[in-house]
Amino acid sequence: MPTAPIAPYDESVRHQLRVLIKAVNRTPGRARLYLLAGALLLVIIATAVMQVQLNAWNRPFYDAIERRDLDEFLRQLGVFFMIAGVLLVLNVAQTGFNQLIRVRLRELATTDLIGNWMTRKRAARIGRAGEIGVNPDQRIQADTQTLTELTTDLGVGLVQASVLLASFIGVLWLLSEGVVLPVAGRDLVIPGYMVWAALLYAGTGSLVSWRVGRPLVRLNTDRYAREAEFRFALVQGSERAEGIALSNSEGDIVRGLEASLATLVGLLRQIASARARLTWVTAGYGWVALVFPIIVAAPGYFAGRLSFGELMMVVGAFNQVQQSLRWFVDNTASLADWRAALLRVMNFRQALLQLDEVEAQAGLIERREDPAGRFRLEAVRVETRHGCTSLVPRDLEVAPGERALILGNPGSGRTSFFLAIAGLWSAGSGRISVPPDADVAYLTQRPFLPADSLRGVLTAEGATDGDPALVAALRRVGLDSLTGALDHVARWDRDLGLGEQERLSYAQLLLARPKWLICDEGLDPVEEANREMLLAILRDELAGTAVVNISQRREPAGFYGKVVKLVATPLEKAEPPAEAAERKVAGG
Repeated sequence: MPTAPIAPYDESVRHQLRVLIKAVNRTPGRARLYLLAGALLLVIIATAVMQVQLNAWNRPFYDAIERRDLDEFLRQLGVFFMIAGVLLVLNVAQTGFNQLIRVRLRELATTDLIGNWMTRKRAARIGRAGEIGVNPDQRIQADTQTLTELTTDLGVGLVQASVLLASFIGVLWLLSEGVVLPVAGRDLVIPGYMVWAALLYAGTGSLVSWRVGRPLVRLNTDRYAREAEFRFALVQGSERAEGIALSNSEGDIVRGLEASLATLVGLLRQIASARARLTWVTAGYGWVALVFPIIVAAPGYFAGRLSFGELMMVVGAFNQVQQSLRWFVDNTASLADWRAALLRVMNFRQALLQLDEVEAQAGLIERREDPAGRFRLEAVRVETRHGCTSLVPRDLEVAPGERALILGNPGSGRTSFFLAIAGLWSAGSGRISVPPDADVAYLTQRPFLPADSLRGVLTAEGATDGDPALVAALRRVGLDSLTGALDHVARWDRDLGLGEQERLSYAQLLLARPKWLICDEGLDPVEEANREMLLAILRDELAGTAVVNISQRREPAGFYGKVVKLVATPLEKAEPPAEAAERKVAGG
């Protein structure tokens, strides 16, 4: 059976944020992020101070208008432009720091994910952990971008709203003393009347917005998954364009893409409908907010307790407090989007970290490094969805310099067995002992060639091979035409034919000179000439390299010192029902 799916990491937002902050805090380069955040906080505080000054400016300015005092009016205009100039500089600085924090936070979060993903062979193993391992590129690139940008914008907005609230709530409380409510012929003064009105208005709007916008969290989570599936289908169509064209399969691909698009569009329609319903609340709340503070403060003005300037000052302070309190209303849709992105990113990160634990609890194949540098297979049984694969005889030991063939017919699970040896498949039982990773090279019929310079493709990280060695290796494998392109960067898996890619992988072996070579039909290339070349290299330059080949061919005669067979059996016959039930409980 495949690796048990990892359960969704559906913890609270507070817990997920705490884990995310700890992850970023452990990433090198975090000091610059903290410096940027500190500078941004100072700018926000300075902006709040200037906005308090601007609100105080309302009283003399509007009183001058009420008195028709032209000199005072012109003087207050000059004061306004000075305050506005300072606020403009602060706004530009805030935007700059906001953008820099976005970039830095994304760099740190993405670096953390990549580090957890592309290590200990997790990138290959996570694909068998259920839906959580589908399209990791989407979670690392797009979801992380969405998460970090929204986190920055929402975080800055929340801090700014909190600072403004702390700055203006005291001002509004004092100004509320001038708002008198005539009740039954008597003047009623409610301490902090305008503050309570702002709290009631913002609280009601936030509650309604949360109830109406709550479905957007689930819808956005589903949307990200469907977007990833659609993009993956498009990428596959692009990478396999030649094969699709040659097999006249465009119609099938179009139908598949249209079906994926239809699913995505249906979900987008639901999101559009949900956003429209939410807009009824947020837009209506915003329009009413234009007159609401004047309505609640009007009794004090019409009773003669407030001048026109004082009324505008009360309205300005109310708007600042109410704007701070309505942060949730204004950002309900963005919060739903942020919550969905946070859930996808943190689920993926937690799945990577739990991968070893989940596989260990499932009672899977034990794989370890052999202290004596030998290769051993002890009662190994590899389980897949289609059945089990095991050896006959059950055990195999290969000493340094020896060559062994694991012979399997088509459908016997050769590739799954190879992945288990390489540490990329763990479902099953038994023990695999392998030499140190630094001594082992793996060879498949489809070699991996990174998008790098030819020099980078040929040499391992930290290698010191000079140009003469690289040129000699290329010539040895018949790639003389590439000897002048060592510094050329290309997609070699696209620019070279499969036969040339195989030869390039032989050049890699010549330069690496591994002590062990483990192959998944690596000795059976697409071209017979390549096979003869590889065997000649193994006889001459790599004569001391131990070889373990998994193949359906026995040739060449006399090459292998040991031969064992792969035997496939149905899953239900390979394990008694009681043991299968126990394994199911253990694996989830």
